[in-house]
Amino acid sequence: MIILSLQKSQRQFSLKKKSILLKELEKQGVFPEYQCRAGFCGACRTKLIQGKISYSNPPLAYVQKDEILLCCASAESDVLLDL
Repeated sequence: MIILSLQKSQRQFSLKKKSILLKELEKQGVFPEYQCRAGFCGACRTKLIQGKISYSNPPLAYVQKDEILLCCASAESDVLLDL
């Protein structure tokens, strides 16, 4: 199991490797902003503080080096997000 931690709200969840982060957050009652759910718009852009993520398909929206798109990112290790 992977641990997903949220820095601002100080919450923590367990999830399976390769789970889409936005879906897992919603299951836990956390509803970050999003629009497309496909990596096109960038509305769900979030700062990745620690950890490793992957994308099944590279997102089209621009992300900086320390940012991820929750709608299409999967955790590969324990992750700490700026949420």
